[in-house]
Amino acid sequence: MSTIRRQSIISSGVIYFGFALGFLNTYLFTRQGGFTPEQYGLTGTFIAIANIMYSFANLGMQAYIYKFYPYYSDNLPVNKNDMITWALLTSLVGFVLVMINGYIFKSLVIRKFGANSAEFVKYYYLIFPFGFGLTMYSLLEAFAWQLKKSVLTNYLREVQFRIFTAILIILSLVGIFKNFDIFIKLYSLSYILLASILLCYLIIARQIHLTLIRSKVTKRFFKKIITLAAFVWSGGLIYNVANFFDIIVIAAVIPEGLAYVAIFTLAQNIASLIQAPQRGIITASIAPLSKAWKDKDLGKIERIYYRSSINQLVFAAGMFVLIWINFTDGVFTFHMQPAYLKARYVFLFLGLMRIVDMGTGVNSQIIATSTLWRFEFFTGIILLAFSLPLNYILAKQLGVIGPAIATFAALTIYNGIRYLFLLKRYKLQPFTAKSIYALLLALTGYLICHYFFRQYHGFLSMIIRSAVFLAIYLTGIIYLNLSPDILPVWQTVKKRLKIGSVANRQ
Repeated sequence: MSTIRRQSIISSGVIYFGFALGFLNTYLFTRQGGFTPEQYGLTGTFIAIANIMYSFANLGMQAYIYKFYPYYSDNLPVNKNDMITWALLTSLVGFVLVMINGYIFKSLVIRKFGANSAEFVKYYYLIFPFGFGLTMYSLLEAFAWQLKKSVLTNYLREVQFRIFTAILIILSLVGIFKNFDIFIKLYSLSYILLASILLCYLIIARQIHLTLIRSKVTKRFFKKIITLAAFVWSGGLIYNVANFFDIIVIAAVIPEGLAYVAIFTLAQNIASLIQAPQRGIITASIAPLSKAWKDKDLGKIERIYYRSSINQLVFAAGMFVLIWINFTDGVFTFHMQPAYLKARYVFLFLGLMRIVDMGTGVNSQIIATSTLWRFEFFTGIILLAFSLPLNYILAKQLGVIGPAIATFAALTIYNGIRYLFLLKRYKLQPFTAKSIYALLLALTGYLICHYFFRQYHGFLSMIIRSAVFLAIYLTGIIYLNLSPDILPVWQTVKKRLKIGSVANRQ
């Protein structure tokens, strides 16, 4: 577990630095006198549709890498490992099919989005290079995770992408880019740049070899690879369509759709602060889980499941409260456009969804790397059947907050099904009394801060309110020893800061 803990902590640090850049970008997008809500909403729409494009185009190759990489690495030298070659070629074919269908159905897109999201229709074709870059990068990223290069991939996705975006924003604001047209055209090339950087690194480091010669592993497992790819691709496609449908339905259904996509995107970006450790834990857990299933080490899987749950729950609950108690003050203090106050209750439901999703641990990765990966497909169908109509109905009735409620409800049911499946099939479940203590501790901190500081506003009040909550919450976490990883990390911090040695000398 120390390897997972170390990589998770480093990755989380990298991700949080990226989030700091992301918040700078968000501020520049949303501040008064900056980009219009429609322009900011267009970037959110690009990300949502690119993820759906990737879901179609990858054809299950990411799951193929997750599941079969240990077999390739254990039986083949690097120069004969053909896994990544077939994964990239297969997804390239998949993306060509996406582009063909995108061209054929353009008239349908114009009918559905033309009235409420005219800017999206105007820049429709720029979505394709953005989606292609995301597809290629995501596959290379999955391969790099198996090589235990999660820190590098998290840097590229979370930091480098935002640096590139920040440069484009600043060049627009200072007038070097004369109009939004130049910005969005260069923005559409972001993931192609990241994929090129990662591919070059892996080739130069001699950790990837492109070959068209079919290896003995590919020949031996070919039928199983096809079966796995088909089922997991179908399940993943359904999941991602359900997961990103909220933004699409907002853009298509709600008047001034892109402006409301901007509000929803702001809430999503803020809620992503809660998600940061999840990304680090997932990337660090994939390889150990694949190996543990191969070795039939259920005890190790159980430990990863429990620790991923409690670590993420402790963090998610605390971060949610920290953001919630400062949300309104943050909009006014940083002079964001007043329209973005509507994002507060969107964040409420998206934040609660993140707590549920993170609190249930790496259940998706455990299932995806197991022999029962077909379950991905069936749970995906349930999610899609519930999420799509609920998103549409609530968007029509409640406006921008409707899809947030639908997403929270759908993901809660989705994770509940996965929880029950792992409990019944493998007798695995991640919760203990400490899970309840973590939630009660966060609630207690919130109630105290809300009661004593609700009448105070401004930047100084935000700092004091946050400091009081953190003092209550962190003290409780350490005192109750809520996670087996908390004390080792705390001991490391004290050692690095020489706290213990100073106390001993005194």
